[in-house]
Amino acid sequence: MKVFTILYDKALIWSQHKRAPAILSGVSFAESVIFPIPVDVMLAPMAIAQPSRAMYFALLTTIFSVLGGMAGYLLGYLAFEPLVLPALEYFGRMDTFELAQSWFMDWGFWVIFLAGFSPIPYKVFTVTAGVMSIAFLPFVLASIIGRGMRFFLVAWLMRWGGPIMEKHLRKHMDTIGWAVVILAIAAYFLLR
Repeated sequence: MKVFTILYDKALIWSQHKRAPAILSGVSFAESVIFPIPVDVMLAPMAIAQPSRAMYFALLTTIFSVLGGMAGYLLGYLAFEPLVLPALEYFGRMDTFELAQSWFMDWGFWVIFLAGFSPIPYKVFTVTAGVMSIAFLPFVLASIIGRGMRFFLVAWLMRWGGPIMEKHLRKHMDTIGWAVVILAIAAYFLLR
């Protein structure tokens, strides 16, 4: 089934839209707080479609992702009991929250960097950082470094690879898409 190839082709078309940078910014912000789909699925096609603007797109993604992370931090810091705790209990995610807390106790700053760079759900750690009152400036710094490295790497690879990368990416899009789904499911069970 070519589900991801169809979505990829649509994303390439959407990436040419005049409001694509604004949409990318909004998705980047939301993905750091609540949105479940990684923003890379929008960044990569935009960087391929407009390679001369790839680094600009990476910068936008980084800025708005970090701003979203800061909003997640504030959500955890200011609204844990009235909003976050009931949501965690409703969705049965207290174990994930407790695991994130233990990772912060063990690794501190490095957890935000790792969550920012890897497929680990960054949003879980932004809210948890706020709940635990992790020092804000190191949190922001780790977010900038981790998210920036990730998004600039994606944009650079797409720009560097150009049409050849696009051809290979499209050819293997369904394999990559299903691999990401499997990794997300594995991360879900790991964090459970």
